Amino acid sequence: MILEALVDLAAYEELLGDLDLEMKPMAFLVELSRDGSRHVLRDTRYVPDSEKERKKPRRVAKQMAMPREAGRTSGDRALFLFDKAEYLFGIDPDGKRPVAKLELRARLFRERVGQAAAATGDPALQAAVRFLADVAAKRHTVDLPEDVASNDLFALSWAPDIDLPMIQRPAVLDQWRRLRARDGDGAEPRRCLVTGELAIPADKHTILKGIPGASSAGVPLVSFNQKSFESYGLSGNDNAPVSRAAAEAYATALARLLAARPVRPNGESLGRRNVRISTDTVVCFWAHHDFADAFGSIVDPDPDVVVEAYRGVWRGEDPHLEDATPFFALTLTGSLGRVMVHGYLRSTVGEVAGHLAEHFADLQLTRLTPPPKNGGHPPSFRLQTLLAALAPLGKGDDVPAALGQGIVDAVLTGGPYPYAALGRALVRERAEIHRDGWGDKDRRDARRALIKAVLERRRRFGMNIHDYPALGATMDPENTQPGYLLGRLMAVIERLQQTALGDVNASVVDRYFGAASATPKAVFVRLLKNARNHARKAKDSSKSRGYAIHLESQLDAIVDRFDPKDNGFPAHLDLEQQGLFVLGYHQQRHAFFAKKSDTATPNDSDPATPIA
Repeated sequence: MILEALVDLAAYEELLGDLDLEMKPMAFLVELSRDGSRHVLRDTRYVPDSEKERKKPRRVAKQMAMPREAGRTSGDRALFLFDKAEYLFGIDPDGKRPVAKLELRARLFRERVGQAAAATGDPALQAAVRFLADVAAKRHTVDLPEDVASNDLFALSWAPDIDLPMIQRPAVLDQWRRLRARDGDGAEPRRCLVTGELAIPADKHTILKGIPGASSAGVPLVSFNQKSFESYGLSGNDNAPVSRAAAEAYATALARLLAARPVRPNGESLGRRNVRISTDTVVCFWAHHDFADAFGSIVDPDPDVVVEAYRGVWRGEDPHLEDATPFFALTLTGSLGRVMVHGYLRSTVGEVAGHLAEHFADLQLTRLTPPPKNGGHPPSFRLQTLLAALAPLGKGDDVPAALGQGIVDAVLTGGPYPYAALGRALVRERAEIHRDGWGDKDRRDARRALIKAVLERRRRFGMNIHDYPALGATMDPENTQPGYLLGRLMAVIERLQQTALGDVNASVVDRYFGAASATPKAVFVRLLKNARNHARKAKDSSKSRGYAIHLESQLDAIVDRFDPKDNGFPAHLDLEQQGLFVLGYHQQRHAFFAKKSDTATPNDSDPATPIA
């Protein structure tokens, strides 16, 4: 059961701490003087290490333990001792709220603080009452910094406590506990679906933020807001009774999984456990095992963040783990005010580790992208890079959720990748073949590695249309599939043109790659004629004569593989053959620039190895 697994995660990672409090990003502390006549805004925002290398680093608010409150929906409701500027000061940083709305919200916050002050007599709360009254009566002015966002949170603090939020004062915290204990008074105990114990069910489940596609204000995972969702005469969340403790535990665990920088209640940082696969879908994963860090490295492909025992996974080596520790993956899709469970997997660490090794092994492909200046290539492609390679340029998240989910399922279960990934990759390959920047090459490398992985899984599972051999990382001179040979032929023709003419504005690949990969018979006769002309021109130069002869011999060896009895080149190539075309072109191009010792030894009928 999903909720039960999330509750277990909250206990395992010690996320709960004090159930009456939860970690919230407090951008500012409103530090009040002893009598509340003065205030100072303490900015808690800082630049995390992950942002320091960027040109415009983004500051994040400090996480603090604040009252655990149910999420707001469309109504006006003040939070306890912390809130947005609209509620604390009656100020909208964006200047869009009507004055009447701001006055109402400030009054709600003021009343809540006043009730707590009357119940406790705490001097800090009494100072807050005076401060808020002075602000409302315009006797006290609050100047917000220019970079304050409308959703930044402010927490009340008292100067004698020195940077301590007011909720941390013992008398104030006791009052908050009493307020929380009164929630649900008079309700009938029900059997909790998660723990199996009799308890007062939670009336409202915690609002979750960070779910792509959902409302920015947050959405609950469990909610019944229409009669059509209810049964047996029950109303609202009584249809799925969950105790408040269990509801808060699962929501805390899920918030941790969705966070980009999760922390424990004591401020200790935790590893990231989510991958965004489209504009509205995110995959969360977890296990009571440090293998979750190894799996998490598909988000950040730096093997140094992975424990030593699992570094081989990135190299496609089977880790041979016989570990039955449960491994979970949960896919969530947001849609305005709803969140949908798009997929759920319960497996074991051993099984997922093996499947992850298979995934990286299937992606192994020679790279055309030169290594970055700060070091070599990562050991493999991260999942988000593969998905972005299937999207139009500049729209990395523009991948259908079903396609992204299919790829994630293949990674986790070892099953075939979705066939739609092949078709989408071929469309992007033809559209972007003319681009040649560093980032474009890296993008093509990732896309072609995915094409290879899709074809290899289809062959392995007997789903292939054509009987092609196992696909390796480097060029295979023995592969006689028409698509693969034609892709190699395209690379040879391109190389002949470069040898004869140097760099040109529009190469033969820029002009004819799309047509050659789909309808080769209509294109290659003309391309071969031009290639002979380029070969003659290149042989006229003493510097390029030997290399031109070598290239022409490769061209002849490939063309001889097509039997004239079959009318030479095929008229059309299906998706599998088009994928082989891209793979043959890529690997042949790499063979031209590979060191002689790194290239397979050619046979007599295929002089594929480049000359020294």
